[in-house]
Amino acid sequence: MDFTMTLYLRHYWKDERLSFTSTTNKSMTFDGRLVKKIWVPDVFFVHSKRSFIHDTTTENIMLRVFPDGHVLYSLRVTVTAACNMDFSRFPLDSQTCSLELESYAYTDEDLMLYWKNGDESLSTDERISLSQFLIQKFHTTSRLAFYSSTGWYNRLYINFTLRRHIFFFLLQTYFPATLMVMLSWVSFWIDRRAVPARVSLGITTVLTMSTIITGVNASMPRVSYIKAVDIYLWVSFVFVFLSVLEYAAVNYLTTVQERRDRKLRERMREQSLPCTCGMSHTGTMMADGTYSEADTNSLAGYTEAPMVPEEEPEKQEHMVVHLSVSSESTTAANKKKGLRGLSIIQNTHAIDKYSRIIFPGAYIIFNLTYWSAYC
Repeated sequence: MDFTMTLYLRHYWKDERLSFTSTTNKSMTFDGRLVKKIWVPDVFFVHSKRSFIHDTTTENIMLRVFPDGHVLYSLRVTVTAACNMDFSRFPLDSQTCSLELESYAYTDEDLMLYWKNGDESLSTDERISLSQFLIQKFHTTSRLAFYSSTGWYNRLYINFTLRRHIFFFLLQTYFPATLMVMLSWVSFWIDRRAVPARVSLGITTVLTMSTIITGVNASMPRVSYIKAVDIYLWVSFVFVFLSVLEYAAVNYLTTVQERRDRKLRERMREQSLPCTCGMSHTGTMMADGTYSEADTNSLAGYTEAPMVPEEEPEKQEHMVVHLSVSSESTTAANKKKGLRGLSIIQNTHAIDKYSRIIFPGAYIIFNLTYWSAYC
């Protein structure tokens, strides 16, 4: 990444050749025209991509010479330099960048560069503010830089730490992603038979999450490692996608269950047809109009009927058949009522019930882990 900085660069040195005797002037100030006629340090910005001296309305250069030969050389410069940023914690990251100054021609044996007052050599405007970063601190360092072909050089560093503002990304990335995940949970409360509603809701949330991920990556440099925002967005995408898969499982299990119930109802319908078991007893009726002992035992499971005179066998036969059919129809009616009650109870599938707890609980645990690790 690149950063651009505008600064007033002031050099101090002593050149006895420029000393003069004066009783009235404490110093003499000149513009940039004199700079080309005297010696000045050949300082340049290491790793700079572009830099220039401001020239509106004239070159922003000032040269001040003191009687004892001390020289102050000041110029206003804008520098665009490279900064090696680590985006592994983006957007919860802090970046440390540096602006490096070095003599181009003179080695450390010829020219020594150092900060005049250490960290106090840097002074910033308190009103400076950046849209994405908070400037935490500035500090200076210096060390030697070695080049194999030319030797050792003094190098000065202006180090500054930037902390990224998180509020913008909370509004544009984290909050919409969290809302999409919560919206995908709404399908757990929708009737599992409402296929268009649940499918359209799942597809909408998946596509919205894909759009958010694409938008974030489009505004970021293409790095080969995973960023913190990638972890959050992709885990949220997985939660949304799992809610779609959850309904696919619910729909499949519902279809299988309905097939089983349909086969069970058909089997019960076949068993509830009028039975000839009551009429079969008439074949064993004795000639005198009474039943045998075996037939009497076979009717022990039926409801007790009122006693009728023995001399009316036809009436007794009719009553036995009536009791047999009535018993079968009552059993079938009770089973149908039981199935209807079971269908009402199982209208919401068990997977939906568990998902209403598991999905929010897992996402809350993930958020607690994520924010505690990166904040």
